[in-house]
Amino acid sequence: MDRRFVYMDYNATTTLRPEVKSAMIEDLEVYANASSMHEAGRRARARVEGSRAAVAALIGAADPSTVYFTSGGSESNNTVFHTMYIVGRRPAASRRKIITTAIEHPCVLNSALYLRDEGFPVVFLGVDAEGRVDLDELRRELDPSSPGGPALLVSVMAANNEIGTLEDLAAVSRLAKAAGALVHTDATQAAGKIPVNVADWGVDYLTLSCHKIYGPKGIGALYARKGAPLEPLIRGGHQEQGVRAGTYNNIGILGFGVAAEYALRDLPAFSARVLQLRSRLAEGIRKLVPDIHINGHPTEVLPNTLNVSFPGAEGEAILLSLDMEGIEVSTGSACASGSLEPSHVLMATGVGPEYAHGSIRFSLGRDTSAEDVDYVLEKLPPIIKRLRRMSTVYVPSAKAACADEGVPAEAAS
Repeated sequence: MDRRFVYMDYNATTTLRPEVKSAMIEDLEVYANASSMHEAGRRARARVEGSRAAVAALIGAADPSTVYFTSGGSESNNTVFHTMYIVGRRPAASRRKIITTAIEHPCVLNSALYLRDEGFPVVFLGVDAEGRVDLDELRRELDPSSPGGPALLVSVMAANNEIGTLEDLAAVSRLAKAAGALVHTDATQAAGKIPVNVADWGVDYLTLSCHKIYGPKGIGALYARKGAPLEPLIRGGHQEQGVRAGTYNNIGILGFGVAAEYALRDLPAFSARVLQLRSRLAEGIRKLVPDIHINGHPTEVLPNTLNVSFPGAEGEAILLSLDMEGIEVSTGSACASGSLEPSHVLMATGVGPEYAHGSIRFSLGRDTSAEDVDYVLEKLPPIIKRLRRMSTVYVPSAKAACADEGVPAEAAS
């Protein structure tokens, strides 16, 4: 098979959908400020509001005014934690405790750590070996008599960006609401891949990022339930109901709206197709490469995400070797590139440093084909075999030793 280009890093960012690109190019002619009252401004504002309605529909929000446009997921998450900072410091505040998880995106983890530095009690819930939140631990921490007192906020991501595990948000919300706490979820990786519904999940806040659903970078959204406290992170003008100042990013917002429309329309077919491709990739790796560990939940997982540990081979070396073959993957979160630390997500699941360092995330997308999967299955096994032979610490299992002598991995049991 000739060398080809295979992109399997869609969790880091997606390609720009052609329909989105065309709409954005057309919108370049709508140059007016969407805050202006003249006809051109009203025309621009109409497009902004149309996109707001499309994003609201994607997440099952009945009222589009509960959707606020931001620069992306990090700003949306920071806005929620900034709100908790303001609310929790008010003289009458009786709740300050923040509960989140050990596997959140760095922008949530670091926001929580900032509040801890500011004197807020912060708890990082553990997860099981498959990356799911310990609901019993959550229940204990929500007890008002527990250390730190009653909780102000529970923040649990909908789907993990590294291993793809889905959390039981409805259960999390039920427990949190019974204890009087607010609920936030980072749904950046979930939207467009699984059904997302703020009412069914019972959340007060939800974070989105457009470049994860085949739209442009630099635009995101925050859902905030009517009546939920919300404080501006960026102060200034009246935009976004006074919650987020700054001239409207017309072209980005329009791209977000078009991407949201297609994401909602294509969701059932997209999920079914990429799940089939993910299964093909997973079964192929199991068959052709011995001594592996698939990370994350076996069934409650994003349909496009496959995280595999290859003990005896460094993740960075695997990535670079695949890159030389035209295959683009990740060693975990793209936001952690350049770090020599093992994945905090995998470490939280208890796999250990060797497995964490030897992990690769394959994230499939709308342009992934069966031929792409087969090309990866052709190139990956010899790369792992070569890297393991170079390792001074890897001890192959009997199954791996047989496979190294030419016995098929599936027969070497």
